Amino acid sequence: MIAPGTRADAGSMEKIDRSGRAVRRLGGWASFLLACLWPAIGAAAPLSTQLLNEGWQFRLAPGEAAAATRAKVTRWRAASVPGTVQTDLLAAQLVDDPFYRDNEAQIQWVGLADWQYRTSFTVDAATLSREHVELVFDGLDTYADVYLNGSKLLAADNMFRRWSVPVKSLLHAGGNTLEVRLYSPIKRLQPWLLKQPYALPGEFDSAFGDEPKGKQTANYVRKANYQYGWDWGPRIVTEGIWRDVHLDSWDALRVADFHIEQTQVSAESAHVNAKVDVEVDTSQPLQASMDVVGPDGQVAGHIEREVTVDPGSRQISLPVRFAEPRLWYPVGYGAQDMYTFKLRLRDADGTVYVAERATGLRSVELRRQNDRWGKSFAFVINGIPVFAKGANVIPFDMFPSRDDELRMHDVLASARDANMNMLRVWGGGYYMPDRFYELADRFGILIWQDFMFGGAIPPNDSAFVENARQEAIEQVTRLRNHPSIVLWCGNNEVQTGWESWADRAVFKQSISADDRERIVIGMVNLFGNVLRDVVTRYDAEVPYWASTPSTDYDGPANVLTDGDYHYWDVWSGAAKPVTEYLNVTPRFQSEYGLQSFPVMRTVRAFAAPDDLAVETPVMRAHQKYDGGNGNKRLLLYIEREYGTPRDFPSFVYLSQVMQADGIGLAAEHLRASRPQAMGSLYWQINDVWPGASWSSIDYFGRWKALQFHARRFYAPLLIAALRQDGATTVSLVSDRPASAGVHWRVRVMDFAGKVSSDHQRVVTMPPLSSTQVASFTDQQLLHGADPMHSVAVFELVEGDQVVSRQLVFFDHAKSLPLPTPVIHTQLQPSVDGYALTLSSDVLARDVWVSFGDVDTELSENAFDLLPGESVTVTVRTKATRDELLHALQVQDLAGVMHGEIAK
Repeated sequence: MIAPGTRADAGSMEKIDRSGRAVRRLGGWASFLLACLWPAIGAAAPLSTQLLNEGWQFRLAPGEAAAATRAKVTRWRAASVPGTVQTDLLAAQLVDDPFYRDNEAQIQWVGLADWQYRTSFTVDAATLSREHVELVFDGLDTYADVYLNGSKLLAADNMFRRWSVPVKSLLHAGGNTLEVRLYSPIKRLQPWLLKQPYALPGEFDSAFGDEPKGKQTANYVRKANYQYGWDWGPRIVTEGIWRDVHLDSWDALRVADFHIEQTQVSAESAHVNAKVDVEVDTSQPLQASMDVVGPDGQVAGHIEREVTVDPGSRQISLPVRFAEPRLWYPVGYGAQDMYTFKLRLRDADGTVYVAERATGLRSVELRRQNDRWGKSFAFVINGIPVFAKGANVIPFDMFPSRDDELRMHDVLASARDANMNMLRVWGGGYYMPDRFYELADRFGILIWQDFMFGGAIPPNDSAFVENARQEAIEQVTRLRNHPSIVLWCGNNEVQTGWESWADRAVFKQSISADDRERIVIGMVNLFGNVLRDVVTRYDAEVPYWASTPSTDYDGPANVLTDGDYHYWDVWSGAAKPVTEYLNVTPRFQSEYGLQSFPVMRTVRAFAAPDDLAVETPVMRAHQKYDGGNGNKRLLLYIEREYGTPRDFPSFVYLSQVMQADGIGLAAEHLRASRPQAMGSLYWQINDVWPGASWSSIDYFGRWKALQFHARRFYAPLLIAALRQDGATTVSLVSDRPASAGVHWRVRVMDFAGKVSSDHQRVVTMPPLSSTQVASFTDQQLLHGADPMHSVAVFELVEGDQVVSRQLVFFDHAKSLPLPTPVIHTQLQPSVDGYALTLSSDVLARDVWVSFGDVDTELSENAFDLLPGESVTVTVRTKATRDELLHALQVQDLAGVMHGEIAK
């Protein structure tokens, strides 16, 4: 059993004071509490915040065995807060970059040692004169004891919680010393775990021998699971002060939370209830007033109330109704309109508190209805059934404190630009910073939010469950005003793992029936009751889902007819061919994926020239699937369709082509299956480090071929031509809420562009629909044309614009006599940078444009060039035209397969 961390103000654990945080983010996008702290307003001064992120030092804790060989780390050195021990060691050049080559092994000792951090800060007389002074750690990773002026304040044991404690009696006028002692979670838990009759099944065993096989400590601590190693990322078990530290002070009144509850929202009217949680020392009358300012800047509603608040924690409710609200919609369905709620509290002496809260008004339903396919699983926003198009998002870095706002912005903007409308925040990482959700609100990206349980079987002791409950309260309360969040999900793969994974089956046979029952009861209690109750109490307008995949405990997990589904028979397990995607139609596919390598520029950032081969130690170290054997699986999938790559750069190029084509096939099938299927979230959009993975955007933010393809297969209007067993089914898919007049056509041509048949039809596409419009056998399509030298080109045309295109071939690429094209290029200045026009006299498949080490942003890539057709790509860059021309590289599938050396 884990000893829970102590907290001096345990009685107020459910209150989250973010006023101080809001002061520091006053310039932010206003999706969370903005506390305007006015000096000298009346007699009561507002809450003040003193940031304590400066002047920190760190060292290896005295008595650590590592001191014998690493004397340099025993001396106090400059540290960064927020940060981790590992990033501070990197900054001090005391460890090598763990992302380079196979250096990951050399940093393992850091997470097995204990560390100390300290700083000094000054407190003025004005702060000490306040009635309340509280020390707040927004994030401690993870086991930590905190001392102020030599007195122990708290023992933390949860990375995902906020730790605060009253400190007025311990502060000195002038200088004060703050110390944080960090403890290795592995070293702390392992001796206890090895004495237990069994270890609960976890995730990935350590590759470095620091934990015995099957004896994983990660299950037992509330810490980001992925840091213990995953099949797409390294093992770097961090320790540190990973969020801000601050000193908050106030007098008789503090506003602990300001929440906009959306009790009823429709196009006709909005009923909202502003809930203001206050903490007061003495009974006092207050005047509470609030203006509701619409997206147009006009006041849409107003309320004033006279209230008397008694000592303790109290809540003031300010209900308001206004007609014909402008609703917040996911991207593609309407505007992301936001309302600003301006709150003011006054006492007898004047204004004591002002704040603003911005949020979007929307209704959310997870529609679960019996139908001819089983039971539906569909998100309905403002009454509109939304087909979820998107991906899973993992942490942005192995070191959470290195969350970069620009990186988050670029990934979410890339999701929007690829026509995605949903991202799932996966449960093996950490809850994202406020800025992530602000951007999702702004871009109209729906967020499926997992609680942070990555798949391991959790303990069920009361201390662990209560710790998780408090974590959930704090996170739900922090995030509940974001209109983008449309689902709270209890965990990732805990239920399906218990029911169907081989290692769980072995484990269940090794323990008694009573132990099995206790474990199941514990899981159901935590995910079916405890977390559900938190969401119901604190964010009732957003649905809760017990696990992914699951049926919300209506029955077994991961079934095709009910709930959401993770499909991994393609790639994992039996390694079925990608065409198997066409045989699987769940109600909502929340995980599926294929691997690829990042572009060569990214590979060269972590590898030396001698490392550039598929099975070198370094390339295996950056391939985490199957203990480094994943490149064999990747090669298997490449060879099935494209043959054996001739060199390592060809392997990299073909891995991206394979991934993009395979995921595109699955996504188009799912969209064509609407409404039987109502979601496609592929695994995964981003990376935590540079290496082989399932991502569509690499660690450095560079789009892979899949991200460019996603923009096409997630387009609002889609023609899905799916060939299987010698027949092609054609479906027209529309995500638009209004009908669309279009025409679709199919041309069959040879690889030189000679058209043998051309058919088209004018249709009206119904809104929010998929309509099968044709089915052809190969013979019907070809009309006698040679299948080995022909391609069927399916296009959807709106007005004079081709809005969707799909090419159908009649054999594997490796079997086709694809011509090697000569691709002509012209590069000219344009308003947005440069215009690169490409053309070819013969078919050019999977054209990839790159510029070596020159930084560029391309409007299009990974496309097919039809004979005689030109495609113009916008190139945004700071480079000159001559630099671009010198660096320009153009690859295509035939050239790579036939032996052109890709650079």
